Amino acid sequence: MHPVNARLDEHLPADHKLSKVYRVGAGLTGLLLVVFGILGLVDRIGFFDTGGDTVLALNTNGALSVLSICIGALLCIGMVIGGTFASTLNIVLGLLFIASGFVNLALLDTELNFLAFKIPNVLFSFVVGVMLMWFGMYGRVGSALPHDNPYWRARHPEQAAREDRAYGAYRRPAPGRP
Repeated sequence: MHPVNARLDEHLPADHKLSKVYRVGAGLTGLLLVVFGILGLVDRIGFFDTGGDTVLALNTNGALSVLSICIGALLCIGMVIGGTFASTLNIVLGLLFIASGFVNLALLDTELNFLAFKIPNVLFSFVVGVMLMWFGMYGRVGSALPHDNPYWRARHPEQAAREDRAYGAYRRPAPGRP
């Protein structure tokens, strides 16, 4: 095994089809979080109220609503930027959602549960975390990436160069590309 000196955030062309997956994942999840946060604020729930107010079948308070809007806005920014930024953002926020699920699971029924989490909120954190990670890792990691994938090419530069030399004369350029 040879170490690869390639950074994965440098090898995705801006117009690559994978960017659409990252953008859609970030955008839909961000929109869902913003809607949840706005509905929580519209109900005028106390900022650190743990009284059991629900929005969209999830327990919430003002702090969780504001946090949801901020994270949703960050995901929408990722959708606008796209590319590896959106992919990396999805992965990082997915990991944070999963970690939040575990932390808030441990804090249930304690006075430290200032975000008013209940079991449905914990499950929602896990589901959103896994979804974001899936959106972020799609086409980026895996054992069966196609050899024209920019991430595969970055990890296997010598083999990619050999394939380019061997098949370069037989490949035709993709439509719209020189």
